[in-house]
Amino acid sequence: MLKPEKPKNEAERLHALRTLQILDTSHEERFDRVTRMAKRMFGVPISLVSLVDENRQWFKSKQGLDASETPREISFCGHAINQDGLFIIPDAQEDDRFADNPLVTDAPNIRFYAGCPLKIREGINLGTLCLIDSKPKLLNEEDQQLLADLGAMIEQEIKSIQLATLDELTLISNRRGFLTLSEYSKKVCHRKQMSMTMVLFDLNKFKPINDRFGHHEGDFALSKFAEVMIETFRESDVIGRLGGDEFIAMLTDTDQTQVESILNRFGSAINLMNNKINKPYRIEYSYGVVSFPFDTGKTLEEMIELADSAMYEQKKANKRK
Repeated sequence: MLKPEKPKNEAERLHALRTLQILDTSHEERFDRVTRMAKRMFGVPISLVSLVDENRQWFKSKQGLDASETPREISFCGHAINQDGLFIIPDAQEDDRFADNPLVTDAPNIRFYAGCPLKIREGINLGTLCLIDSKPKLLNEEDQQLLADLGAMIEQEIKSIQLATLDELTLISNRRGFLTLSEYSKKVCHRKQMSMTMVLFDLNKFKPINDRFGHHEGDFALSKFAEVMIETFRESDVIGRLGGDEFIAMLTDTDQTQVESILNRFGSAINLMNNKINKPYRIEYSYGVVSFPFDTGKTLEEMIELADSAMYEQKKANKRK
């Protein structure tokens, strides 16, 4: 059995998936409607909307299957997300990659599989709309186009969720998404008596990048900054783009030494990224840090405002140097 490889942008992909807050949610008619259509149109016993998490594939919608998830290492969808087009296995028993896969040798005894990758943007595949049959099957060109069309319907539903909580350019939380996730983290901190720290970032000399090199370079700088945030901060931290060139991170259960360590690691990663991209400008930033006790009476907006003030103090101090 061949285990699926993980995409090179796995950290970015997982962050986009988790920021949607769609995993482990209840079934929704807008997804079930499409899987019912797929099951009926293709005459297969199983159709699924599968989302590939770190170690599992979880089914947002399922027709003809009782299981709610299976391990990623045996999933067909784990292979399907590594390509842009349809991933079709006419007969798994005749395919060396899957012949001894437990999903083939045992229930649901997969022989035929066809998966349409579900992308949130180019290169970021979150999962698949897939068809499964216990008998070998071929899809002609018309059938393949139909599956792609149904997959596009699922993508539109996912993107409608994304618009509410994700920043379209960087694929990290927008302000609304950040506040939603941070409110949950704040409640956890209060319950477990853990401290919280807000770190607000503002890119330095960002306007000159847009003015001198074009807005596409400004977008590139914002995307690279967000990419380093995703790779550097911990999974327990909440990160987001508040708007423009302002970014934010909420760290939980960290003392001053740990916060400094994380920020030093982030600074080193930004320097390394600047050296790698080899641009005629450098991505630089100022930041403000404010920590709060678990029982703070301040709202999230007030906490962000204090971090914003601290950031501007640092920015002014740097200008005086």
